[in-house]
Amino acid sequence: MEDYIKAIYTTEGDRNRRVSTSALADRLEVTSPTVTSMLETLEERGLVDRRKYKGVRLTEEGELVALEILRHHRLLEAFLTDRLDYDWADVHDEAERLEHHVSEELTNRIAETLGNPPVDPHGDPIPDADLSLPDETESIRLADVNPDERVTVRRIRHQGDAELRYLAEAGIRPEVELTVVDIAPFGMVTVETPAGEQSLPEEIAQHIDVVPVAGVNGAEAEG
Repeated sequence: MEDYIKAIYTTEGDRNRRVSTSALADRLEVTSPTVTSMLETLEERGLVDRRKYKGVRLTEEGELVALEILRHHRLLEAFLTDRLDYDWADVHDEAERLEHHVSEELTNRIAETLGNPPVDPHGDPIPDADLSLPDETESIRLADVNPDERVTVRRIRHQGDAELRYLAEAGIRPEVELTVVDIAPFGMVTVETPAGEQSLPEEIAQHIDVVPVAGVNGAEAEG
């Protein structure tokens, strides 16, 4: 149930609309009938609002459950990376296994030990103990940046393990500066990284949030 709630929350947030059964099935790698059965259970518990042929959204109670799960998950990712030397590209699955089994006391102690970080290793915001999200800097998707603009990576949204390892090997991670070299009409985004040029499929670039480097782009640079 928690996996479904988390998937609805993150998918709903990305698209800013109701989430379809097929989108959840793809996200969770299960069949549509399996999704339908679980959504019926979640609706009975008051955690989702379902509209026939329009998809689902979390209720206020469902959103609080989602934020609590995300707090556990993202703090675990931060702890695994910061204290146990896991690579940032490899912590997602480990945190997935642990997130359902940690107590609030342990979660709060992890947060305190880490200094209450505002984001996890992928740049995703971590809800605080009151389940409030930190203020986020306005960002854009890497796929929407113009050529020759220099940007800083702020967040790498949910990607599969293979994609995360690909980005790690390419040197693309939060806080790294990139220059967009070219956006090809057939869907490849080429960027200059500290390690050299890398070409990314557009579907990966769409999940990378960036902000302009101050004093480098556009009007700021002219001033």
